[in-house]
Order: sequence, then C-alpha cells, then structure tokens
Amino acid sequence: MRSRLWQIFRIAARHRLDVAVPTELLTASDVPRSVRWALRAWPGRWLPAPRRASAVRLRLAFEALGPVFIKFGQLLSTRRDMLPTDYADELAKLQDHVPPFAGEQARAIVEKALGDAFAARIKRFDLVPIASASIAQVHGAALSDGSEVVVKVVRPDIEETMRADLEVLAWLTGWIDQHIAASQRLRLPEVAANYAKTVLAELDMLREAANTQRLRENFAGSPLLYVPRIHPDLTRPNLLVMERIHGLPVGEVAQLKALGTDLALLARRGVETFFTQVFVHNFFHADMHPGNIFVDVKDPRNPRYIALDCAIIGQLAQRDQDYLAGNLLAFFNRDYQKVARLHLESGWISQGTDMAEFERVIREVCDPIFAKPLTEISFGNFLVNLFRTAAEFNMEIQPQLVLLQKTLLYVEGVGRQLYPELDLWKTAKPFMERWMRQRVGPLAVLRSFAERAPEIIENLPHLPELFLDTGRTLRRLESGLKEQQASVRKLEEQAARLKRRRRRDRALGAALMAAAGFLLWAPLSQTFSDSLGALAGVFSVLAGSYFLVRV
Repeated sequence: MRSRLWQIFRIAARHRLDVAVPTELLTASDVPRSVRWALRAWPGRWLPAPRRASAVRLRLAFEALGPVFIKFGQLLSTRRDMLPTDYADELAKLQDHVPPFAGEQARAIVEKALGDAFAARIKRFDLVPIASASIAQVHGAALSDGSEVVVKVVRPDIEETMRADLEVLAWLTGWIDQHIAASQRLRLPEVAANYAKTVLAELDMLREAANTQRLRENFAGSPLLYVPRIHPDLTRPNLLVMERIHGLPVGEVAQLKALGTDLALLARRGVETFFTQVFVHNFFHADMHPGNIFVDVKDPRNPRYIALDCAIIGQLAQRDQDYLAGNLLAFFNRDYQKVARLHLESGWISQGTDMAEFERVIREVCDPIFAKPLTEISFGNFLVNLFRTAAEFNMEIQPQLVLLQKTLLYVEGVGRQLYPELDLWKTAKPFMERWMRQRVGPLAVLRSFAERAPEIIENLPHLPELFLDTGRTLRRLESGLKEQQASVRKLEEQAARLKRRRRRDRALGAALMAAAGFLLWAPLSQTFSDSLGALAGVFSVLAGSYFLVRV
C-alpha cells in the first residue's frame, strides 16, 4: 500500500492538487498540525498558479490513477448534495475507456472458462474487441446455430488490482474523516464503502446476467424498452454471453433525426421507462448513461430503447418509494408544508426539527425553480436541491436514493438532448397520480386483502390459539415490564445512595484538608511537639486526599 500511496502523492503533486486546498484550511484548527506544516512547507505552493481550474485538475488526476479512482470520481459526481457544482460537472466527464488487452488473451480466457463447450458452441470469436472498459471488454462472436452474440470478458487479474486500490481508498477516506472535522458531513468512508460493494459486484458476470434477465422479463413485450437475451449456459463468473443488438447510440441525435425518428415520443418513453422501473417494478437500471443506452430504429415512428450493462441495479424500500412519490406530487402541487411533513413522518429528519423553518427553507429552494418555464424545470436538480437542503437539517441520504438521483439525471439529460421541449411534468405527474391511487385508498386495501386472502384463510383455524398466545405474550410483557420497573427503582436508589456517599466523602475530605492546613500551620504546630503536629497534618492530608479522589 505504501508504494501506491507514494504514486498517488506524485500524481497529486503533478496535477497541483495542493492549490485546491484553500488558504483558510491551512490554519483550520481541526486540521492536524503536521498536515498544516506540510502544506505550508510544500515548495510547489510558491510556483505560479496552474492555468487549469482545480476541478479540471482533479478529474485529470483521477484519470491518471486508474479504474478504481475513475469510477469513484464518477460516483462523487452524482453527490451534488455535497459537492460544489463545478466539481460535480467536471467529474461527470470522467471517461471509463482504457486500452484493450490482447484478443488472443481474451479468447484463451473464454476457452478456459467454457471448456469443451467452447469448441461445441462457439463458431466464431472476433479477436478485435467492440469496446473496452476498465473492468471488461466486449468481443463479437457467433454460436454454432448461427446466432450473433457478444462476449463480455472480465480483464485478467483486475480483481486483485481493484481490491488493492479499494483498500487504499478506504484508508484515505478514513484518514480524512478522522483528522479533518469539516469533511465529516461528506461521510466519505460511507461513500467509499458503498462504492466498494458496487464496483466489486460489477466483476460478477453471473450477477449481471441475473439482473439482465430480470429486467428483460419486466419489459417483455413492452414498447418502452428492449433488453438483450442472455445465454445462461455459456455465462460464467468472468464471462457473459448475450444476444448482439443492432441499434443507434442514443447520443447520435443527428442520425436519429435523419432516419425520421419520433424524438418527442422517444424522450417521453425514456421518462416513462424510468418511472415504471422505479415505482412499478422496483428494479431500476442504475447506470443508464448514454454509453449503455441504444435506440431500436427498425420502426422510426415507434422507437424504443435498448438497455445494456445491467451490473448496477437499484431497488427502493416501500418507505423510500412512498417518500419519493409523495414528495414529487407535493412538489408538483407546490405544497411545501406537505414536503416538510413527509420528511418528518418518514424519519428522514429528527422529531426536534423546527418544521416552520424547514418549510421556509424548502420554499426558498423551490420557488425559484417554479419561476422558470416548465420545460426548463429539472427533476434531477429538484432532488439534488432537496437532498442538499435536507442535509442541513441532518438528513442522511441512503445509497439507493443516490443511485436513483444519478439515474434520473441521466434519463433527464438524454430526454432533453433528444427533445429539448420535453415537458417532464406532463409525462410524470399523471403517472405518479395513478400510482398513488393504486398504492393507497380503498382499492389498494381490497387488492392487498385479495392478494393475501389464501394466507388469511389458511390461518383462520388457528385464530383461537393465536388469541391465547397473544394474551400469554402480553402477560409476559407486563410481568417483564414490572421487573424492569423494579430494577429501575433499585438502580435509582443505588444512584441516590452513591450520590449521598459522594457528598459525605467530599465534605469529609474537605474537612480533613482544612484540618491538615490548620495542623501544619507553623505557629500552631510549634504548640504541639513538632513531630506530633507534622504527623497529624500529614495524616490529615493523606486521608483528605483519599476521600476527595474517591469522589
């Protein structure tokens, strides 16, 4: 780890990240003295100021540090609730493209993983990769039945490299959190730990295959989204084989226009796809950046999306879904009092929060947003501002909400790129209102009862026994409560006795110390024999000290 830390230091120095440290931080009392002196003594601070902005230099440093730091920077770019806007915008530009490894080596990995199945099932394997990223690279291939597939191969020895860098990252974030109090609101160790789980999960092709298959089943026959078919019999922990798709990257807007694609419909379907994943399926693709999204343009007037790379999937607890849906609808209706109340009821802010003040701050955040035309209002920025404001009231952001925020920013950005006049409100508000009607109210209760009717009927014969068990349990709880109350009273009595003894010992100790001073006072000690007075005085000092210390 030491060699890697030294390498990080050299890259940080080369990109002059020291200049990014504000001058006031050098004198901050919560920064360790050794760090303050090191920053002051660093000779680089006397060099001319770099031309590039600090955010740009941080991005370049992350790119130089390699895959783990590139992906960490990408993750940080989504935490706009805690990062300055210029840093978040710059880190979002981090590119995860690295030189490919040899095609012959990729083929050897595939042959070893598949064994006899390689010769029996793989008719062709293209040595030149289609794409190359930090964790894996993709090769085209053909199966013995003639179907075209792509083979995603995990880079050799990448797990060992990533684990080593993750260890360094955990140490760095922990050190910063421990030694610089101002950084503690960022919760960097928590961010790094969640990131480590995410990035290590990306190494498991079996997990990605399972995610892809579930997403495919969720959208089977849907006009919104197509997910390629997986070949599970040819998939291994370091190897994923799936159907090869033919579509246009979503960023190729000029080509989509040239083909006569209905971009307005495509943009609306992107929003519908997102809300369907989050609120209907509760299983959403959490890495929907433009590189992972293609467009099926076989019928340009009826286009649909194609989703790739399902390694990162997000899910929400029921409380999180209700929280988001309620807040979005309250936001649509500009009901800021309800926004504040929902935060309190869902437990995101403490019960002692001044609700009037919280509502006032929410209003200050939201009113300027509504001053814009509807087509310029951003869902993603609303969530960013909402989370950032709530953080001032000690609201803790959950990792799954960060994934959702990131995904919404991607979806919204793609939609506005395709069709700048996209009105997310017109698309999203009816969807959310339908979802809320289905989720709460009489129909929702009846549906829940119908779904659980077999379980309820099965347990009807056991109702008398359940009532008796409940009665016995309540009696045990009542007995236990009485025992606890008795124990509390006993502890209170012991505490009172201890308090009285401490007062007595304090008074006795003070009296003995006063007697010692009296006995050791020179004129008085001469009245007695010198030895007797000194002995009595020393004894009083020792005894008094004992009683005072024991307090």
